[in-house]
Parts: sequence; C-alpha cells; structure tokens
Amino acid sequence: MDGSVALPRPLFALGLRLLTALTLSTMAMLVKLAGTRGVHLFELIFWRQAITVVAVALLMAVLGRLAEIRTRRFGAHARRAIYGITGMGFVYGAVILLPLAEATTLSFTTPMFAVLLALVLFRENIGIYRWSAVALGFAGVAIVMQPGSAGAVDMIGVAVGLIAAFMVALISFQIQDLNTTETPYGIIFWFTALTTPLAAMALPFVMTGHDPLTWIIIVAMALCGATAQLLLTSSLRFGSAATILLMDYTSLIWAVLFGWWVFDRVPPSTLWFGAPLIITAGMLVAWREHRLKRLADLQERDAAKAV
Repeated sequence: MDGSVALPRPLFALGLRLLTALTLSTMAMLVKLAGTRGVHLFELIFWRQAITVVAVALLMAVLGRLAEIRTRRFGAHARRAIYGITGMGFVYGAVILLPLAEATTLSFTTPMFAVLLALVLFRENIGIYRWSAVALGFAGVAIVMQPGSAGAVDMIGVAVGLIAAFMVALISFQIQDLNTTETPYGIIFWFTALTTPLAAMALPFVMTGHDPLTWIIIVAMALCGATAQLLLTSSLRFGSAATILLMDYTSLIWAVLFGWWVFDRVPPSTLWFGAPLIITAGMLVAWREHRLKRLADLQERDAAKAV
C-alpha cells in the first residue's frame, strides 16, 4: 500500500509533516476567514493556484531547478491535477461549511479511506485490524457529528468533509507514485500550472471587489497553501504515507486554537469523545501498515538470501 519512496529519511519526513499540519491549519483558518468576508470558494481556489504557480516557478528559477519541469509523465500529472483541484474544492468547502475543529476531525478519516482504496485499487487483503480501525473511525465520526440531535453539525458539510478526506487519500497515492520519478517542485509546478486555467474559467461568474485586508488574507492563504504543498509533497518523498500521516493529527490542536482565537468558538464536548476514536483508528491503520511492510521486507530479504 505504501509504494516506492525515494530517499527514505523517516525523521526528516515526520518533521516536514508536523510543519505541514501547522501550515495547512493556518491556510484553513484563512480560507474560512476569507469566506466570512464574502470571497467565493472558486475565487479562493484560483488565487491559491495562480499565486502558487508563480511562487514555485520563481523559486525554481532562483534555485536553478527549472530543468525539473521536464517530465515524461504528463498524463500522470494531468490525472493528479484533475483529482487535486476536485479534492481542493471539497477541502475548502468543508472548511467554509463547518467549524474548523469539526472539519479538521473529519479530515482524520483519510487513513480509513486509504484502507478502502487499497482494497478496491490494489486488491489488498484487509484483515481484522484494519477493518476494526475503519469501523472505529466512522463510529467516532458519528459521535462528533451528533446526527439527530439538536446540536448536530450540518450534514451537507459532513458529506463534503468526508468526500474531501476520500480525495486526499486518493491523491496521496498519486503523489507517492509521482515521487518515484518526479521532484516535489516539478509535481507542484505541473499541478498548479494545469489547474490555474481551469479555475480561471469560473472567475467571471464569482469574482467581486475586495478591500485591502481581504486581499492580504487571500494572498496569505495562497502562500500558506504553496508552502504546505511543498512540505506535504516532500514529506511523501522522504517517508511512507502510513507513518507520516500520524503527524496530521496535531492539526486538531491548531484548529481548536484558531477556532477560539479567530472565530470565538469552543468545540462541543462530543468532539473530545469522537476525535480520540478517529485518531486511534488512524494510528491502528498506520501501525498495521508498518507491521505489514516490515514483514514484506523480511520475506524479500529471506528470498534474496535463498537465491
């Protein structure tokens, strides 16, 4: 399920993923803040991509890495772009529709979707541990979302958040595959270069005028997104997805703090009952993936010795 990873450096990958969690949480806060100031979802996606492609291209030029744009896998980049911009729409949509802490908690279902994708796409045998993790994770979702109660979270937002988590799991497999032949800069460049024109098509229908503070929020959001994407892609290059995804759970801390500082909202008590179940499920998936990977490596070594 992990696939091949170039230049494995697990501790470095964990550090990158911790920074990714902080940067993505900051970006989510800015997305929600921009949404409260009347910026449309599609306009946010356009500026996120347009500013990122310019920033990455300039950075590559300064570092003398423009040659990394060359690729023999344009089709793989195009597929990643289609899935990526679709996933971005759902991720941003969940942040706008839901409180930050709840949207972040839903994103923790990504490992559960990764298990299901491994079953469907790679025909993996899913044992009792991972099936139990999937059941535990979605039980946690039910507790957090409080279906049928007076304090229930918007179910449209929940659906959008779950689709976002599914898309992130799918895109993680794509990025890890691209990392076997492409550099992080090249992956990000092609993603943003291919999706910026697509996002621009919506501008005539959704773009409005903004005050200077709103523009600052938009630009800061885009720069956080560019930084997070570089960190995320690099983390998948240096470490396996099953291991480094554990660091994503630290984003709940930032989501709660931003929700309190910026939006004056304290999460309901149900979050603290449901979120640990979802996090435990994700950790169980990661532990099982690590065990299976070690067993596969040992079997491969034994087979090599036998030869």
